[in-house]
Amino acid sequence: MPRKYNKQRKLHIKKGDEVLVIAGNDKGQRGRVLMVNPEKELVLVEGMNFKTHHEKPSQDNPQGGRLRREASIHASNVMVIDPASDEPSRIGRKRIEEEGGGRWVRYAKKSGEIIDK
Repeated sequence: MPRKYNKQRKLHIKKGDEVLVIAGNDKGQRGRVLMVNPEKELVLVEGMNFKTHHEKPSQDNPQGGRLRREASIHASNVMVIDPASDEPSRIGRKRIEEEGGGRWVRYAKKSGEIIDK
């Protein structure tokens, strides 16, 4: 049954995850996720996908000039690193029963290890 109200897709990546880029110019490099935009399915990875941004002179930056900044990458082009084997793994979700109910956690499909803190 399709979602009726909240049509936003849930991403397999969260802020702070260590990821491996699997497509694009930075393929094969690892980095930490700085920001996640679930509406557009984009992630900002530390030290990846640099773009040149031209900035006008201002009071804070009187010189102005060209700055290199990280640009976002589509979430499908990164894989989460499995904490157990230190290799990229697909992510699954499962419910863990606890006192007073249960909660959903992410786990690495390769090793079965839980990723959520």
